[in-house]
Amino acid sequence: MDSGGWSRRRFAGALAGAAAAVLLPSCDDAPESPAAPAGDPRASASPSRGARRPSGPRPLLLGTYTSAEGGGTGIGLAEYDPATGRITGTGTVTGVGDPSYLALHPDRRTLYAVDEREDGAVTAVRLADRTVLGSRSTGGAAPCHLSVHPSGRWLLSANYGSGSVAVHPIEPSGALGGRTGLVTHSSPPPGPGQDGPHAHQIVTSPDGGHVLAVDLGTDSVYTYRLDEKAGTLTEVARARTRPGAGPRHLTFHPGGRYAYLADEVDNTVAVCAYDPATGRLRVGAPQSTGTGPGTSYPAQLLVTPNGRYAYLANRGDDSITRYAVEGDGARLRLLDTVPVGGEFPRHVAFSPEGTLLFAANQKSSTVTVFHVARKDGGLRRAGEPFPSPVAVCALPL
Repeated sequence: MDSGGWSRRRFAGALAGAAAAVLLPSCDDAPESPAAPAGDPRASASPSRGARRPSGPRPLLLGTYTSAEGGGTGIGLAEYDPATGRITGTGTVTGVGDPSYLALHPDRRTLYAVDEREDGAVTAVRLADRTVLGSRSTGGAAPCHLSVHPSGRWLLSANYGSGSVAVHPIEPSGALGGRTGLVTHSSPPPGPGQDGPHAHQIVTSPDGGHVLAVDLGTDSVYTYRLDEKAGTLTEVARARTRPGAGPRHLTFHPGGRYAYLADEVDNTVAVCAYDPATGRLRVGAPQSTGTGPGTSYPAQLLVTPNGRYAYLANRGDDSITRYAVEGDGARLRLLDTVPVGGEFPRHVAFSPEGTLLFAANQKSSTVTVFHVARKDGGLRRAGEPFPSPVAVCALPL
């Protein structure tokens, strides 16, 4: 979020091992399919339907701000028990500055992190031996989100500070090549209270045909085609929210025809219709976050792999809103809000099998884990939160 020129970190303060694939089956308290939803950092690397039951600890990777007071010293390494949700710390990958968002390559061998600094960069880390493979400039300021194209050949990143999106080629080793694409959101003009464009997310559509970028500053979602030979982006469509909505995060329904937009500034969510043929997104009417008057700075939406429930992280309210998804994805019906057990839940993610939900709580420096009930999507706390310095991203593998 950027309001009146404030940085994302300043705003938040003013408010108060190898990763080997483990395949699992659905169980009584799990969503039907273990595939990760689009927009989740693990989306292109999720286990398949009907896999084996989890056994033994699983890796958990944690993003932080290394330059913030009380922040971490790099990418946090931990393990979690897939049955109980209990987290145990195992170390740190140092040499990565302000790794506030993480994404995994489809082959699960390489991790990518943003370096959310004025001179923005993206960094590759080989997970087998925790070796930093190098960093590349994003050509912009304060990159806050990145994702790997399903082909595994391109890394996409969003520069919040400069309102631009970048493309880097991924080499066979997992290392990054020099930037091949950079697009700045020069229009439309900034929305009410904004000082310029602020690209907050970039993600590939479920059909794989388009790349969508959410910009909080221009109240817009841009749709691009990626030239998979040249690594360049060409805009093909643009969707506008209502002025001042401040869209932050887009999550697709598994059916691929609808998506859900979290609006950070005006404290709403919206159901969006998506046309895979053209890449056009149509933003629906704003809906309540269930957090009452004022704003709770919605951060991110998740959708269960079976498409039946959606969850919204509310930073101001320190809660998670649960919605029922109806009409094959066309409607969200608010069910309840659940206290997150921490302060300022910046990022939420499912475990690969969908039985656990992790919430990274920035201001309390903790990670909360919930069991996700298959029957009704209900959330149940899995013990006490895990301490993690300035936790802003939790990536369970």
